[in-house]
Amino acid sequence: MSRTDELETSKPVAQDPRLPRLSESPAFVDYMSSGWDEPDRTPVVAEGAAAAAAQHRARLSDLTVGRTVVIGAGSAPTRNDDNVYDFRVDSGFYWLAGASIERAVLVLQPVPGGHDAVLFLPPPARPGGPEFFSDSAHGELWVGPAPGIAEWSSALQITVRPLEELESALSTAVQPFVGGQLDHDVLRGLGAQESVEQIVSELRLVKDAWEVQQLRRAVDLTVGGFAAVVAEFPTAIAHGGERWLQGTFDRHARTYGNGVGYATIVGSGAHAPTLHWVRCDGQVRPSDAVLLDMGVETRSLYTADVTRTFPASGTFSDVQRQVHDLVEKAQRAALATVAPGRTFDDFHHAAMEVIVRGLHDWSLLPVSVDEALSPDGQHHRRFLVCGVGHHLGLDVHDCSSARYEEYHARSVSPGMAMAVEPGLYFHAHDLSVPPELRGIGVRIEDNVLVTDTGSEVLSAALPLDARGLENWMTAQQVR
Repeated sequence: MSRTDELETSKPVAQDPRLPRLSESPAFVDYMSSGWDEPDRTPVVAEGAAAAAAQHRARLSDLTVGRTVVIGAGSAPTRNDDNVYDFRVDSGFYWLAGASIERAVLVLQPVPGGHDAVLFLPPPARPGGPEFFSDSAHGELWVGPAPGIAEWSSALQITVRPLEELESALSTAVQPFVGGQLDHDVLRGLGAQESVEQIVSELRLVKDAWEVQQLRRAVDLTVGGFAAVVAEFPTAIAHGGERWLQGTFDRHARTYGNGVGYATIVGSGAHAPTLHWVRCDGQVRPSDAVLLDMGVETRSLYTADVTRTFPASGTFSDVQRQVHDLVEKAQRAALATVAPGRTFDDFHHAAMEVIVRGLHDWSLLPVSVDEALSPDGQHHRRFLVCGVGHHLGLDVHDCSSARYEEYHARSVSPGMAMAVEPGLYFHAHDLSVPPELRGIGVRIEDNVLVTDTGSEVLSAALPLDARGLENWMTAQQVR
């Protein structure tokens, strides 16, 4: 018999009678519907988040007068089959709602004098229906107590309605703005629409007092994570490698915050020049310089983004120190330019000029300093292909939908927070540099808050200079 014949004559496998579908058993559904006490369903909301979100909605309302705004929280992406990654709420939704609520939709409905905010939520799968025990993604028997309309309304001080009413509510939408993560059915039902992402990003450029408090907390927790990681260098050298250091920080971030704000980067030796070495699967050798780019995300979802490069042995080699000293000089020049009235790009140009002059002094550029710095040159970017900074907040690369003239070209303002991160990256296979430089990567990244009179380096607890890093590292390892 051919394989085709076999397939054509095969019969469906009968359902195993020992494995009935529980949701189809009336007796079981009835039995599971009662006899349950009420658990604590108090929502998890960061202190001050609801009040801050109300202020954020008011700011958005001023810029969207007479128009409907619809923003979705999103849902957990599938990893495989019925396994999903951890849910991370859309940052714009969180900024406006003040909480992480999967599948929720926030609607700002225009009314005279502003907007009414209404939060639409999917129904919780509680005792009384088969979803309680049959829905492995949302049923309370599977995932734990789930707040509902009453609980969220009380916690956020906002009107909350069932998600099933969203379609009707949007039938009268006026020139809708949309943003966040919304189902295609919602978008199709709205008809003509315009993205609100640019407006929200530009509003988020300047942090309010509550947001600054969250960023301070994120940076402080991150510095603590650096201390924990550096203390584990001997173990990483002995057998754990980059994985051990990554795991140390990620555990710290989860213990004291919500988790990491982005994929932790641990690049040892020749891995350090790779800008986003998130594989973290290499060894750590005593002779290596180890680049650590790490950030804790607070439970209010604000993240830090800090980088330092440490000598695995505790002491930089002469050539490692030479590279580090140049990057330190570039960082100090960049930080000196962060102040009201200066543009966002000023610190980029300040750092690049120092880098170019240093590379020229080392005879690593095929052109003059002026030629390298010219728009048609940029030869130094071979060793620093990325920019030197970005805004920071709920996202590690915050406010990415803002227009260029608002993000880069405008004068910075008090309340803006940014990461400043010059570096030098000499790849192991780069034949344009002397052998002793190959495989060395150094980045120094600080988190900076613009103030009324200048700026404050939030990550100043970590030393900038090579000797200071060596001493700090020793202090962590003898605790």
